[in-house]
Amino acid sequence: ADAAHAGTAAVLEEMRWIHDGLELVDSYCFNPHKWMFVNFDCNAFWVRDRSALVRALSVLPEYLRNSATESGKVIDYRDWHIPLGRRFRSLKLWFTMRHYGVKGLRRYISEHISWAGELEERVLEHPDLELAAPRTVNLVCLRHRLGDEATRQLIETVNADGTMFVTHAAVKDCHVMRICIGGTTTGKEHVDRAWQRIDSAARKLG
Repeated sequence: ADAAHAGTAAVLEEMRWIHDGLELVDSYCFNPHKWMFVNFDCNAFWVRDRSALVRALSVLPEYLRNSATESGKVIDYRDWHIPLGRRFRSLKLWFTMRHYGVKGLRRYISEHISWAGELEERVLEHPDLELAAPRTVNLVCLRHRLGDEATRQLIETVNADGTMFVTHAAVKDCHVMRICIGGTTTGKEHVDRAWQRIDSAARKLG
């Protein structure tokens, strides 16, 4: 199961539904560097049967053989990925969790989801914009009602001066704007200013 971005939402008890069916999967990963405020890169990865992974990636020349590995009492994480060495990524995850704490992380994630919900409502009420898909946690996808070209112009306009940045995607073959609220220092005032810029640019096109 790939929960690369949205997996962080599960720190909130009311969002645990995103893990429905997780007991059926063979592997699970999410990236704390995407929405959990950890510096790039950091991936949390779980496998039900590590032996399949080890068989696929294990490299065991003579100089790496040792009795501890062969006894099965230790886990050689070098066999879980391509490089033999690995950075101490878990340390920065630990620092982040210690800094924010469970309550702090929950507050930030809850605020981001709430602000995305408010943004979704603004889009629904706008005369020139429409949702391209239902909001997913903290991600809002929208488009201009005039179509793909107007949506492209809208994205170029709001990104032009560098005060904010949105990305694009294709949803059902339509060009859409993606707004993801999840930055470490993002506040409500930033979301409001972003909306003002989008609203103004959309009305000029409409």
